[in-house]
Amino acid sequence: MKHVISVLVQNEFGVLSRVAGLFSGRGFNIETLNVAPTLDPKISRITLVTTGDELIIEQIKKQLNKLINVIKVIDMNEIIDFVGRELVLLKVSPKPNQRIEVINLTNVFRGKIVDASKNGFIIEITGDENKINAFIDMLKPYGLKEIARTGLLAMQRTNR
Repeated sequence: MKHVISVLVQNEFGVLSRVAGLFSGRGFNIETLNVAPTLDPKISRITLVTTGDELIIEQIKKQLNKLINVIKVIDMNEIIDFVGRELVLLKVSPKPNQRIEVINLTNVFRGKIVDASKNGFIIEITGDENKINAFIDMLKPYGLKEIARTGLLAMQRTNR
């Protein structure tokens, strides 16, 4: 089962390397990985997606908590109410008679054309994994050339 794990760490040299080393040293795979500073520039949030049964995930969390620069480990799968989104840039080179179809499809998926030339578009889209994958599948017949994905970002919802 996929697990989204959020790790708050001290924003210091080598922290990401130690986190990645923990996974590779134990033969665990990181499917997606994002790292960026939080509101406090001394603290970064690492959001990673990995797979495993409950025993493996529990072991991962325990090992992460043992790392020196780790402040907090949160398994988002244990939180019922969280928001997860991904950002994707897609380069597409449609034939001249397909350009309007690509623009319309982008609008339907609430994407944005961030660059346009006579040879094609770069499209930005955000959403959950299912929306992103559906959009990619729809674009394939229109000359999809390149994809850059951030991987999942996740945050617990505010109390209502």
